[in-house]
Amino acid sequence: MSDYLKTGSPGDDELLFLPLGGTGEIGMNLNLYGHAGQWLMVDLGITFGDESTPGVDVIMPNPAFIEERRDELAGLILTHAHEDHLGAVAYLWDRLQCPVYATPFTLSVLRRKLAEADLLDRVPVIEVPLSGTFSVGPFDIELITLTHSIPEPNALVIETPVGRVMHTGDWKLDPDPLVGANVDEAALIRTGEAGVLAMVGDSTNALVRGDSGSEADVRETLLDLVGRFENRVAVACFASNVARLETMARVGEAHGRQVALVGRSLWRMYECAKETGYLRDIKPFVTEHDVGYLPPEKTLLVCTGSQGESRAALPRIANGDHSEVSLDPGDVVIFSSRIIPGNEISINRLHNRLSEQGIEVVTAYEENVHVSGHPARDELAQMYQWIRPKIAVPVHGEPRHLLAHAKLAEDCQVPKAIVGQNGSMIRLAPGPGEIIDEVFTGRLAMDGRRLINLESTVIRDRRRMIYNGSAVATILLGPDGMISGLPMVSLHGIEDVDTEGDVADEVIEAVITAVERLPQRDRDDDDTVSEAARRAVRRSLRDLCGKRPQTEIHLVRV
Repeated sequence: MSDYLKTGSPGDDELLFLPLGGTGEIGMNLNLYGHAGQWLMVDLGITFGDESTPGVDVIMPNPAFIEERRDELAGLILTHAHEDHLGAVAYLWDRLQCPVYATPFTLSVLRRKLAEADLLDRVPVIEVPLSGTFSVGPFDIELITLTHSIPEPNALVIETPVGRVMHTGDWKLDPDPLVGANVDEAALIRTGEAGVLAMVGDSTNALVRGDSGSEADVRETLLDLVGRFENRVAVACFASNVARLETMARVGEAHGRQVALVGRSLWRMYECAKETGYLRDIKPFVTEHDVGYLPPEKTLLVCTGSQGESRAALPRIANGDHSEVSLDPGDVVIFSSRIIPGNEISINRLHNRLSEQGIEVVTAYEENVHVSGHPARDELAQMYQWIRPKIAVPVHGEPRHLLAHAKLAEDCQVPKAIVGQNGSMIRLAPGPGEIIDEVFTGRLAMDGRRLINLESTVIRDRRRMIYNGSAVATILLGPDGMISGLPMVSLHGIEDVDTEGDVADEVIEAVITAVERLPQRDRDDDDTVSEAARRAVRRSLRDLCGKRPQTEIHLVRV
């Protein structure tokens, strides 16, 4: 029997893998490896709220499993600087209190986040060089440089006496990444030849045929495309794509345009890039405060907000809410980005708003203005040819991506593929790889200034109020348990103001009837009276309006 199943800790001859976030979904990655009584965490990321999480901007994995075993947590390694891989560190580190390892660019991004959270002096961060080797508890680590849509993406070779694991992180095979080193093919081949027990790998584009394309091709397209336009041009892209920032600098220089960065996250990434040796040989970018002084034909804007985020730069410009930057009829907006699943409505709304103002919109559907940072099927097959693992464990994808990845791995002659989900405890060694347990997982939401469970009553009640409105009834009971005066009913988001009074009158009648029908002994019990009134409110509003609102009863005895 597994030592973990007997004691709750991984044994000396065990190697376990446990995803708590990012498996069965895209975003908020949190992975754990267990061996010899200790755990290694790989990545700690966030995802973002949407219409289903009202009032919540940031969501992250619930680390309760490892929080309960904090004394066994040897450390956290960050594979790269994307929010879905490091964004939760500043929120959750106090619960974990372990050292954090990363390469220079990733640490530059992380330090700014820690400073904003007043954690910079508390979190022990260890900078690791590219292609570096180091140890974290019983785990020996080698970094292998890959390519992605951000500098310094690293695969981890995790070495233990009972097996070697290749954890790919996010990656692609870009023959010309423009910024940063190319894929270290020699290291990948060497790792495969040394023997790999398991590869835990990115599944995002496992359904996409061919390859993901190169940043160099995007640069060529943008050089040609911007040259076609005479008016102001704005380009929306992901702030973390440093290669795209360099491309825009080159495009602006080629066409005699001043390039301005519009959005704080763009400036933050630019500063991190310069601090760690990137983007030092381009002309400085113009600030958004100076954009108004530039002639339109000499202006090239790089904006945040490619996903339609309401508080980002481009949506604010489109709404006329930006204090420094505006667009005019005849200007052009190029969306040099992909549509992240779930953002279709907000992006289409932004496209339409711009088009209605006479602004031309260009997307990746019309021109080759974006390439993915994740491997398509040909790239996955190439990686399996190099690594040749005995076990494939797909992560970083929704269920259909994981299943497609597993099938591809089997087609590549990998003996076994294990498709799990968040909470699946996978034993990689000893014996055949298999899921041996399911542990608690969940999601935490940053609600204002506090972290709460995403499935808490707070969020459930908020959802109910958004879709069904709310109703509040105030009832006065006299000493005899009879209603004193008419109850007061307030309805919100249920009925139009012109008819609300008529509906409220009928609700009041229903409440009076329900309470007065209670036996005397029940009218002496506040909970019984409140529940009868609540049911009467909900039943009457269901019959009158077809709604089941969030309902609250204020019971006052006089």
